[in-house]
Amino acid sequence: MKFKIIAQSTRFPFLILTPVCVFLGLSTVVARQTNISLSLFVIALLGALFAHISVNMFNEYLDFKNGLDLTTKRTPFSGGSGALPRHPEMLNSVFTLAVISLIATLLIGAFFIWKDGIGIIPIGLVGLLLIVTYTSWINKHPLLCLVAPGIGFGFLMVTGSQFVLEGQYTRLAWLVAVIPFFLVNNLLLLNQYPDIQADARAGRYHFPIAYGINRSNMVYGLFVLATVSTILLYVFMGYLPILSLIALLPIPLALFALYGAIKFGATIGNTPQYLGANVAAAILIPLLLGVSLILG
Repeated sequence: MKFKIIAQSTRFPFLILTPVCVFLGLSTVVARQTNISLSLFVIALLGALFAHISVNMFNEYLDFKNGLDLTTKRTPFSGGSGALPRHPEMLNSVFTLAVISLIATLLIGAFFIWKDGIGIIPIGLVGLLLIVTYTSWINKHPLLCLVAPGIGFGFLMVTGSQFVLEGQYTRLAWLVAVIPFFLVNNLLLLNQYPDIQADARAGRYHFPIAYGINRSNMVYGLFVLATVSTILLYVFMGYLPILSLIALLPIPLALFALYGAIKFGATIGNTPQYLGANVAAAILIPLLLGVSLILG
């Protein structure tokens, strides 16, 4: 039973985003025909997973402590896991494992500093700040909260994975990291809609609270447009192979999610297929982009 509660607190279904972003970083290394160490890839993946687990569990802990988890309406894609409201006796265990996951992340980071030098430190420091401040501070600053997810999963995970596999940063990794930046920002943005009232009562002040649903929909649409435009531009300029156009195939899922956001607004959680389409777009587009880089 305890293991099940802990697994729920990690928000396990959402962890799939991490290997997708690490895989995208790997794909940029393969595209440059650089030899890859499988062991280094596994260590990088574990570091990214520990970071994601840590931020999720800190979020679960703090949302229960401030009462948000007791008032929010949960959907399959928002409102937390619901594990702690059902089993409050696990609160300290969740916090302890959040700290352990953070320490594991730091140890893996220290290993790569020892191996490759200080080049990974800037990414590590930004990642550490995102983990420890996302729920307690970033969620109170709407513009920062809007872009923090994309920074973490896009720029940090993609370029960080590429760096530890090659020992240096490359332009291609930074370029393709822009794609998950837009998509993961949209992923978290739409998932905030069902929780607007509960989040506001708990002291959060993210983008939908600060600027409303209509402007949030506009931002979502702009990020989708930016995703399409960036992929087309990179292919046209030769940064990506022609095959990378397959990454545009899931775009209708994002447009479907936008339609749901426009039609239902804050009640989109009652029709979770739109939130599901948003999640699928955020996962499939980077995944297909990585496949195209490997095959192209």
